[in-house]
Amino acid sequence: MQVPLWFVLLVVGYLGVKLIRPPAWLIAVLLLGGFLLADSVLAPAINALVK
Repeated sequence: MQVPLWFVLLVVGYLGVKLIRPPAWLIAVLLLGGFLLADSVLAPAINALVK
């Protein structure tokens, strides 16, 4: 069985918000920070670190 990565991330994110109840500003900061890091000069280093 193959499940798309976007679906897994959506389910994990939904459960995390429902169970842990983080504040909305923290979610916004994490999403914005991830978006900005993905387009920065650090992106190749992060990609190499993750792999």
